[in-house]
Amino acid sequence: MSTVLTAPLPAMKHTMQAIVFDDFGGPEVLVARELASPEVRPHDLLVRNASIGVNRADLSHRKGAYGRAFFGDADTMGLEIAGTVVEAGPLVQGFSVGDRVMGIVGGGAYAELSRIDHRMAMHVPKGLDLVDAGAVPEVFVTAHEALFHLADLQPGESVLIHAAAGGVGSAAVQLAHAAGARVFATASGDKRKAVLGFGADVFVDYRSEDFQAVVHQATGGKGVDVVIDFIGAPYLEPNVRSLAIGGRMVMVGLLGGSECAALPMDAVLYRHLQIFGTVMKSRPPEVKQAMVQRFSRQWLSALETGAIRPVIDSTFALADAAQAHQHMESGVSIGKILLLPRCTGR
Repeated sequence: MSTVLTAPLPAMKHTMQAIVFDDFGGPEVLVARELASPEVRPHDLLVRNASIGVNRADLSHRKGAYGRAFFGDADTMGLEIAGTVVEAGPLVQGFSVGDRVMGIVGGGAYAELSRIDHRMAMHVPKGLDLVDAGAVPEVFVTAHEALFHLADLQPGESVLIHAAAGGVGSAAVQLAHAAGARVFATASGDKRKAVLGFGADVFVDYRSEDFQAVVHQATGGKGVDVVIDFIGAPYLEPNVRSLAIGGRMVMVGLLGGSECAALPMDAVLYRHLQIFGTVMKSRPPEVKQAMVQRFSRQWLSALETGAIRPVIDSTFALADAAQAHQHMESGVSIGKILLLPRCTGR
């Protein structure tokens, strides 16, 4: 009787639906494709995503602003997720399989499964729906970093927040209001009711009003203590001239461009002003981990009680990521746009 030797069967590779693009360009370049599931590294959680936040950085990625960069977790698109842990690496602390988590990833969010360094993850508070949690990490961590870590906003101070109906803007208004600051907020007039609902004290329609003049009149010429800006060059001079003595401005975005900005040096010098810039995507992992942990310590309890809440504009199926990008580019959204993956087994 002879024995037949056979080679062992290769391990079955799990796959998932993910969004990719072969060429840079408009929303239409985004397509759904089956990819191999991420391999879990020692510090990683593998998360079955319930929702995925869409961010303006994703639009820049799609257009080629970052090239074919690897951001630490995957070279595919997406920065933030919420979902359920299905696997944990051997060096993970504080998280277990089955936990509800949300957090910031270095690429790879636009997929059914994502890996995330556990030091960038947060437990989803009991009072927060898991899908809604996908609208929290990137915008609230960024807003907290700008308002409190950099600008050192204090109770009783005043802050001017531009693009206040957007993801980071709506989060910043809520955090500043919860911290006891007086909030000036700019957005288009059709978003007035929503922005006031987030906690703004003074609303400025940027299309029909001069925010510098409004701030000057409302503060008796004193100015605001802090400005959070997403616009860039067109707002630089009026932002600086809207600051009070000792004021701080944090640049978070450049929606209006970065060229030909006039900086009034006299105001910076004689009014003892400080100007900061912050971008999360390109920061080293340890810096981003510290940002997440600072927000988590101060605000997770407020998310649990509903004192602050994610603002969700709309949801799209993961396969419809192109439509989600088109919607963001239209400028009509208020708060976050989410992608929802299909249910998948592993």
